[in-house]
Amino acid sequence: MDLGLRGHGVLVTGASGGIGGATARALAAEGARVALHYHRNRAAAEELAGEIGGVALQADLRAEDEADGLVPAAVEALGRLDACIANAGVWPSEPVAVSALPLDRWRATLDANLTATFLTCRGYLRHVATVGTGSLVLVGSTAGLFGEAGHADYAAAKAAIGSGLLLSLKNEVVAAAPLARVNAVAPGWTVTPMAAKGLESTTVDRITATMSLRKVGAAADVAAAIVWLCSPAAAGHVTGEVVTVAGGMEGRLVHGG
Repeated sequence: MDLGLRGHGVLVTGASGGIGGATARALAAEGARVALHYHRNRAAAEELAGEIGGVALQADLRAEDEADGLVPAAVEALGRLDACIANAGVWPSEPVAVSALPLDRWRATLDANLTATFLTCRGYLRHVATVGTGSLVLVGSTAGLFGEAGHADYAAAKAAIGSGLLLSLKNEVVAAAPLARVNAVAPGWTVTPMAAKGLESTTVDRITATMSLRKVGAAADVAAAIVWLCSPAAAGHVTGEVVTVAGGMEGRLVHGG
């Protein structure tokens, strides 16, 4: 099926990481032109941009002025911007119970995930209002659906992204662009550099104990869902939805070895 993305301009935030990088590759394979946002990992972003014929753009999405400049920079680099993937985020690897969670970590995790996503969305939706169309895909997490002991800060940020923010934006955006769409994906455990430390210390059997598919997902699995949601041909009547890419996960294992 032709997904109708050939020639489209797409911005992917956090594109130097696992899911972002896989998404950039998958979009390029469909003929899209891709702007790859990065914060610190310039080498990885520029290498991938060279591989797929994209452009690497730097910004700290926690900083309002830098976030506000990212979408205009992508439009200038690509000539058009039809979709945005708000993927950038950080999972603090050290588990800390809420009773011991420092306020500084709470704030830092929300800034890196929720605030960065809000600022990305705001910048992109301002562009949508000027062109009258667009597709926005947010990247949440199963932590936002089921919670995650030791990572309440991350779970809270992702829950806000995949629920309150998503459902508000899908109704707001149509006031300016009647056919614009906002959706989200919620990945479960996925093999990425960010999750590698957790996967080393946690057995696959435990991770997959509440999953129908007893395997850990690949970044390409999540990327495929994101690209589908971007597609005006395949998902043109889909908005306000969360696609869970987690092998049929039904919850988090609370007890057991």
